[in-house]
Amino acid sequence: MAILHWTQPLHFPSFTSPPLFSSSVSSRTVHCKCKSTKENLNNTALVWFKHDLRIDDHTALIAASHYRSILPLYIFDHRIISRFSDETLEIALLALTDLREDLKNLGSNLMIKFGDAEEIIPELVSKVNAVDVFVEEEVEYNLRNMVHFVEQSLSNRSSLSQEKPPRIVLWQTPFFNDVKSLKELPASYVDFEKLKSSPTSPLECPALPCCDQDLDWGSVPTFGEIKRYMSENIWKLNESWTSIKAVSAESILRRDRFGRVGMRNGMTEVLEESDQAEDSDQLTLANKPAQTKKWKKTVFVSRTGNTVRGGTSVVLNALAGYLRYLEGTSKDEWREVHEKLRNAESRTGASFRVLFGSALLLGIISRRRVYYEALKYEKERNAGFLSPFGYSAETVAAAVDTVSSMEWYWLMALKSQIYIEGKFSVRIWRWNGYVVQYTVVGHEGPAILLVHGFGAFLDHFRDNAEVIADAGNRVWAITLLGFGKSEKPNIVYTELIWAQLLRDFVVDVVGEPAHLVGNSIGAYFAAIVAGLWPALVKSIVLMNPAGSIVPSYSSVPLAEERQTSGVSWLGSRILSFYLKLSVGSIVKNCYPTNKGRADDWLINEMLRASNDPGVLVVLESIFKFNLSIPLNYLLEPFEGKVLIIQGMRDPLSKSSFILSMFKRHCTGIEIKELDAGHCPHDERPEEVNSFICEWVQSFERKY
Repeated sequence: MAILHWTQPLHFPSFTSPPLFSSSVSSRTVHCKCKSTKENLNNTALVWFKHDLRIDDHTALIAASHYRSILPLYIFDHRIISRFSDETLEIALLALTDLREDLKNLGSNLMIKFGDAEEIIPELVSKVNAVDVFVEEEVEYNLRNMVHFVEQSLSNRSSLSQEKPPRIVLWQTPFFNDVKSLKELPASYVDFEKLKSSPTSPLECPALPCCDQDLDWGSVPTFGEIKRYMSENIWKLNESWTSIKAVSAESILRRDRFGRVGMRNGMTEVLEESDQAEDSDQLTLANKPAQTKKWKKTVFVSRTGNTVRGGTSVVLNALAGYLRYLEGTSKDEWREVHEKLRNAESRTGASFRVLFGSALLLGIISRRRVYYEALKYEKERNAGFLSPFGYSAETVAAAVDTVSSMEWYWLMALKSQIYIEGKFSVRIWRWNGYVVQYTVVGHEGPAILLVHGFGAFLDHFRDNAEVIADAGNRVWAITLLGFGKSEKPNIVYTELIWAQLLRDFVVDVVGEPAHLVGNSIGAYFAAIVAGLWPALVKSIVLMNPAGSIVPSYSSVPLAEERQTSGVSWLGSRILSFYLKLSVGSIVKNCYPTNKGRADDWLINEMLRASNDPGVLVVLESIFKFNLSIPLNYLLEPFEGKVLIIQGMRDPLSKSSFILSMFKRHCTGIEIKELDAGHCPHDERPEEVNSFICEWVQSFERKY
């Protein structure tokens, strides 16, 4: 089986890289450009649509147009659609309807299938004698594996029939000509920006050759049909875990003045149907077909929602209205876009991802097309020039900054999976459409999730994960959204958002209750998960935790809605400047007994992340943190299941006082004291590893 990497004909270079799946891909992996040849003119190509639901700026369709015939295909595979919210799924159905019409206008069609891609694609390849299968390259671990399973299935069938196996052609839509080698992608965004001197342009799709065989093309299903299909799927989550994801932290804290919901055998009681509908992003859509007719005159999924609905032409029209926010308009749909923009602008520029995030995730519009249209409009406003001093409209800046940031994190995510740059092999998970890095070590035993502190990343557990796994555990470590090489989107960060991310990671990735191990603010996030969704947590280990003990608390305050303020905006920039100058001394100060562990690698990685796009937004959260939910409240359901590991020389907290408060106001808590600072797991890894392994083994024997 040959895998080719292809970007665009003639002038767009391919990334030169080792096999995508180094442990299992076939030995004959090829990386090259795909050019029009006489051989192609006599053959059939299959184009597999996943997150590229468009004909505009679709490089694979342009390549496939040189073949004798083309078979465009979309598969409702559970591994793809189970990741979508109800609203995103609704948009996907609308986009597929428009995509089919667009393909028909070009002389082709779109085949719709249900099932597993590794079963459907080989059957179709055999039926139409396809020689190439075009697939957009993915960064998500599970989706990359899915492509690999298709590759294996194609190879197995070809070996049985003794035929030449078809090729998997991986394609991308690069922003910049100057990024010629993924291996040489700069580590710093500052250096990456220097390469952006030669932007590429989006491409128009030519007429397409139709697959003239007698085929069953299928039909675009209704929303209700998709929901029924998913409910019958053997891979679906059990109902109790699905309901846990549907309930937000705010809803649980709102249930009564103590913030408690009923507990039944350690399981969180499901909210009433009306509450669930409020928390699950338009769960009321479940029994309705796609809204193609009802909202035909709107560019949004619903009158109340802020998400632009499917179809490239609709999205492009909405984008044009978004960019022209400062202009008066007589167009009803543009006025609607302007109104939604104002509603979604929780902070400057945040509205773009809110309105267009689903369209970008589904590939209804390419990041490159957004970039091109935004700069085109900016030139129109400035007599054909781009100012070196910034953009003339905030909406132009929001569009350009968002897609440029997405491109950067996508490239880093791809590189991190092809090249092992740190101690661990990296995997990618998407949370709410954002790129999140994680790793997993070990193959059997209890599940343990390691959660880092503020400013750190998964590699901060460099000498913990493997040792703990070798003791008979399966260990996950995550880089939280906003840190390390995970994405740093323009959102309002709160402790509840990070806790919900951890909740969803346990449900979606770990797949079973886990022991949560957190450091500093990461320990506080872990405690929130344990307190609000105890069914997901076996036990909890807190290392120098943030948060406080509130004796005899009478209620748990709900955080007010947090918006960007002038103080947080200015403070984040001052803090960023200070941290870049002082990060070395700050980190070393947190390692009082073993300053050698605060080495150049750790400091350089923190400095690298400090230059990432979006980092200032994360720093703003420091000025808006609300750690008012008491730790003793969160740990109440976990009597006998909490271990505190405290570095007694922590320069950021009064360790003796904190431990005395734990002892007085929390029952059944075990405490381990260490002669260490704020990060005992990295400063004294041998002792901490021993504590954690003994704790988990003791817990598993007891329970």
